[in-house]
Amino acid sequence: MEGGLPLDIFIRMVIDVILPLFLLIGAGAYLHRLFHFDMNTLSKITTSFLLPVVGFVNIYESDITSDVLLNILFFLVIQNGTLIMLSAMMARWLKLDRSLGATFQNTIVLNNSGNFGIPVSQLIFRQEPIGLSIQIVVTIFQNFLTNTYGLFQFISASENKGRMTREFLKNPIIYALIFGVIFRVFHISVPSFIWQPLEHVADAFLAIALLTLGAQLAYMNMKRIPRLMFITIGSRLIISPFIAFFIILILHIKGITAQALLIASAYPCSRNTALYALEYNHHPEYAAQAVFLSTLLSPVTVASVIGIAHVYF
Repeated sequence: MEGGLPLDIFIRMVIDVILPLFLLIGAGAYLHRLFHFDMNTLSKITTSFLLPVVGFVNIYESDITSDVLLNILFFLVIQNGTLIMLSAMMARWLKLDRSLGATFQNTIVLNNSGNFGIPVSQLIFRQEPIGLSIQIVVTIFQNFLTNTYGLFQFISASENKGRMTREFLKNPIIYALIFGVIFRVFHISVPSFIWQPLEHVADAFLAIALLTLGAQLAYMNMKRIPRLMFITIGSRLIISPFIAFFIILILHIKGITAQALLIASAYPCSRNTALYALEYNHHPEYAAQAVFLSTLLSPVTVASVIGIAHVYF
């Protein structure tokens, strides 16, 4: 396709990609209000069981090459490094205190690539497994960033080194990726009695992850929205994909890889930012509002970025 962003592309992306996600997110919010889910259990099921299985299955099935992987990692380092520097400069310019500055920077740099990004990629790249594989790599990178840079923002220098290492090594998706790569590279076949359950679990991820995300957003307090929130949301949903677009052009990344990386840059604020802000008492309400509002507004911005990705790449 050539030219600008046609209205029919935008409408189709909203209806076919974003609306199905928000129906499940809405169902999760409603069911949580009705039945009061144990959020800790839901979170552990999603991040410690479903996500690692999805990671293994998609890496194992993908045709991603080492060259593509290096391009992805190189892009992610440049993109996230740019966001880190930009958010730090904005925090200084706005004269934010250390506590609010840490939360502000994390809401801009860290995105919801797991609960939100992988389901979106599953819907967009149904016929292109490499697209979802790229999103899996992005998710793993984001997990690494969350448990290094993100935690560094919240915990003191005397605590962070050991804790960051433990949190990172406890993350099962890391090992799922390693095993997926090993099985893929050495062409190790998975017995059918193991593979079938893995496929069933991978198929269950989409619904459960979005129900969990909806439950997390069910009781957000939206009494007051500070002006700073507009900068946070604008940076996460607009400036981030804008930066990614130009990095993709500079690096001459093409095709599905370019599409997947651009779309992955547009996702809303990470739920982990809200969790860590609550744990360390660094403006948890601000972080929760950022997650809720960016998720609420993301249908428009993400659908637009999806359309742009299909038009230009």
